[in-house]
Amino acid sequence: MTTIRLLTLAAPFVAVGLIATDGTSQQGADRSGAPHGATAFAAQQQLVDRLGTTTPGSVPAGVDAGFWRVFAYEPDTADQVALGRKLFFDPRLSRDGTVSCATCHDVARSFTDLRPVSEGIDGQLGRRNAPTVMNAAMIEPLFWDGRSPTLAHQAGQPVLNPIEMGMSDRDAVVAKLAGTEYAGEFERAFGRAVHYDDIQNALAAFQRTLIFLDAPFDRWRAGDESAIGDDAKLGFELFHGKARCAACHPINATNPLGTDYRFHNIGVSAHDKDFEGLAEKALRALDADASEQQLDRLALSTDMSELGRFMVTRNYADVGSFRTPQLRNIGITAPYMHDGSMQTLWDTIDHYNKGGEVNSWLDGGIEALALTEPEIDQLVAFLFTLTDVRFADQNAAAMAKQQQHKAANRPFRDDARASRSTLVFEDRVPTGGK
Repeated sequence: MTTIRLLTLAAPFVAVGLIATDGTSQQGADRSGAPHGATAFAAQQQLVDRLGTTTPGSVPAGVDAGFWRVFAYEPDTADQVALGRKLFFDPRLSRDGTVSCATCHDVARSFTDLRPVSEGIDGQLGRRNAPTVMNAAMIEPLFWDGRSPTLAHQAGQPVLNPIEMGMSDRDAVVAKLAGTEYAGEFERAFGRAVHYDDIQNALAAFQRTLIFLDAPFDRWRAGDESAIGDDAKLGFELFHGKARCAACHPINATNPLGTDYRFHNIGVSAHDKDFEGLAEKALRALDADASEQQLDRLALSTDMSELGRFMVTRNYADVGSFRTPQLRNIGITAPYMHDGSMQTLWDTIDHYNKGGEVNSWLDGGIEALALTEPEIDQLVAFLFTLTDVRFADQNAAAMAKQQQHKAANRPFRDDARASRSTLVFEDRVPTGGK
């Protein structure tokens, strides 16, 4: 079996070293925590300062200027970013004052929560995994089903969702902030009183500073041969070859994230969901109420969540399809998939290696890959090189933790299907005259 060598870096850097294997430890920070298991919001802001962010209004390092302008066509001001940062960590945006954006996008946990699904007000759990907001500024549309067209629009949806932050409507949010110190801050940032559109715009402005693209992979691609190990280099070849990952996860100079920005049914939940029955139920529900709020509620709090992109388009070709996630910093953002059902990168590759879970809407590009165990290890080694060097310690800890988990548990592994020695239709068609 291939031994995965942890990545090394020839160029000097400072590893922030903020997060332990369980994602909970912050050096020198307040460990008392925030509600719902989040890191204390003040401590998270300290971590943002240590990590460093992109200067407001500038093109981030490692990003093509033309590509960046697609998503940041109006440069943000320092006042707008400062306001957005304050709002991001403020639980007053929630109905009961316990949930902020940073509850589910915890800086100390890779700007996500490292949970299969997230927890909102009153301890309610949603049906979707919270993606990291690192580099989210370069993704449109957003949410796993693409129901939000822009970063600013997306930022305002959780505030109004009944199981996330639970505010009743936009006016209630504005009224809650209008009589506070925020009044003057909105005047400075946007030249007018508190307005819901500006809450969204400010949150988006802050998130556009959260670009983390300085990874060992980038340094290797720039010519530093010692930046990644031999296994990772072989994994990169597999990524573009036998494993066929690059078909949906292209990484290049003008698209650094490793996503095709499209939606695919890869059969994650097909083994236990009645897609046809759910689709009929969803159409009835949306015919009765086609509002944005209804769609948001159904996507997060019902089994119809598994329909993915279909809920937005009502096109049967989109049943069970979800957005191709970015691969940047993927080593430190487990668990994986829209429902957080896969704990490790080995689980994820095992799923693809066997050809996913067969269903009537399975993407045509999903098929058994016949990857060997050493090849799977090499692919995983490559994927871990996509983590920004500011998270090097966390990346090494996450790799070690995933390796431990892999040694004891491979629930998605199916060597017979992966090697095509057993074909799925053989399990469905009676043989031997029976």
